[in-house]
Amino acid sequence: MIDGVLDPPVLSDVTDGVMTITLNRPRRKNAMGPAGWAALYDAVRAAAYDDAVRAVVVTGAERTFCAGADISGAPVGHPVTRVRNISRTAEALYSLAKPTVAKVEGHAVGAGWNLALCCDLVVTADDAKFSQIFAKRALSLDFGGSWLLPRLAGLQQAKRLAFLSELVSAQEAKELGLATWVVAPDEIDAFVDDLAERLAQMPPIAVAQNKELLNAGMVLPMREALDSEARAQAVNYATDDAPAARRAFQEKTEATFTGEWSIR
Repeated sequence: MIDGVLDPPVLSDVTDGVMTITLNRPRRKNAMGPAGWAALYDAVRAAAYDDAVRAVVVTGAERTFCAGADISGAPVGHPVTRVRNISRTAEALYSLAKPTVAKVEGHAVGAGWNLALCCDLVVTADDAKFSQIFAKRALSLDFGGSWLLPRLAGLQQAKRLAFLSELVSAQEAKELGLATWVVAPDEIDAFVDDLAERLAQMPPIAVAQNKELLNAGMVLPMREALDSEARAQAVNYATDDAPAARRAFQEKTEATFTGEWSIR
């Protein structure tokens, strides 16, 4: 707080095609209240409509990711309405047509862990801790946990995590398929910066198509998935990036991808 003005619960910055979204309530271990979830939703939607954004990193202030929903105050409004307002943020992040990276340090708990799982890739410090803490608070899964966990970790492990609310190490999270990379705490900044830069340099339409195909392919029959692949390739061929990649291959150079349409 500066001069009586509350710090914004979420910060965002765009540098070299990468939007970094930072949960900014470190005194509450970045637990989010209604205003925080709404601000996170707004940041994700801003990323969706900003062509300058080619990749998104979600992280927490002061070396902790997110302690989930802030339940320290008295609840306001109907619980179904409250959870639906949180859920729209989960859906917006999961379906964002740009690659997303969760940078996890400290704790990712409850909706905070599921927030990380809504991202495409999860980079965690090796001393980070995770928990689906809901049952210990006499609550059930939210922020997409009931959908994400069985798909990523399998049904039995999802039930174990949901029933027992155990604290899970970064290495176990990776073994369960719930983290992509585990790195040393003093290396995570450089690792994520390099990863985000690489993602931002990829052809944005092709990456968006791959993301949608893989997300949808989790629940589609193979025939429908193959049809979706054919339609996606048609979209890719309508961009400047596919010819640029072909020229670079032929000329043994590096292509620069813009995401621009070749059909105007």
